[in-house]
Amino acid sequence: MDLRSPSSVAAALQEVAEAYLVGLFKDTNFCVIHAKRVTIIPKDIQLARRIRGERD
Repeated sequence: MDLRSPSSVAAALQEVAEAYLVGLFKDTNFCVIHAKRVTIIPKDIQLARRIRGERD
């Protein structure tokens, strides 16, 4: 991937951000399923991030 033009940099950033969010929501969904719920709440995202080691 050529990162010399601003549009390619923006596309690369978007791709990385989307991959991060998809992974985070997959992990969050596991937390929701474990709690026997169907709705994501903020503490599910916080738990997923803590398990991933992203927050203390």
